[in-house]
Amino acid sequence: MKREVQIFFTALMFYTRIPIPKGIQFKKEYSKASVKYLPLIGLLVGGVSAVILILLLTILPVSIAVTVSFISSLLLTGAFHEDGLADTVDGFGGGWNKEKILLIMKDSTIGAYGAIALVMALLLKFQLLVALVDLPMAHGIPTYYFILFVSLAGHSISRVLAVSVMITHQYARINDGTSKLKSITPEGLKWTSPAFLLALTFALFPLFLFQTPYVFLLLFPIYLVRVLLVRFFNKWIGGYTGDCLGAIQQISEIIFYLSIFILWKYI
Repeated sequence: MKREVQIFFTALMFYTRIPIPKGIQFKKEYSKASVKYLPLIGLLVGGVSAVILILLLTILPVSIAVTVSFISSLLLTGAFHEDGLADTVDGFGGGWNKEKILLIMKDSTIGAYGAIALVMALLLKFQLLVALVDLPMAHGIPTYYFILFVSLAGHSISRVLAVSVMITHQYARINDGTSKLKSITPEGLKWTSPAFLLALTFALFPLFLFQTPYVFLLLFPIYLVRVLLVRFFNKWIGGYTGDCLGAIQQISEIIFYLSIFILWKYI
């Protein structure tokens, strides 16, 4: 139990900016094992963001409330996944082979491709959340509960998709002897491993809150996006990087919001 607590706080330290108790030390083995708690981190971030949004909706216009909620989620995560999206788009937008793509992705500066992708992603996410808030009550779920459930599901499911890529594909790196990190994939991570099943449990939990089987249809479009993105990454760099996982999380979250808007509006 003590080891699992250490692993959870390692995940909290790595994937968020939330302060952790003193005495939690970084260990490489804990860092790799902590990916199973990534969807749980998503539940935490999504829950806090949703609560802030719901509270602000009682006193502020929808657009301002959504913007402040956005800022809170970025502060919670340190824009960890957004940074991955920007670096990924910069790499694949400016590179023409595996080595060049990975070199650009390792660069800490953001280029035009990454900046444009980040602005468009945030703008689209903003518009979708505003539209979701304005949806009339459906399937007997009050608006505030609906917002909470959507935020929990969007953040957690998009993160478990990133974890799943670690199972199916290899970590891509430049074979020049300069990269110290050979892989970020935990040893023994498989579809049936306890670590992934735990992550999957955290991710799917919010879908049961909607109390309608239709919501599980949302898994199809986001998994399709995951397949297409991974196929593209594998074609050009032979696998994935941490930045690619961030891009998968961000794009999957957006597709989830888009899909649930369509589902709730027309079904």
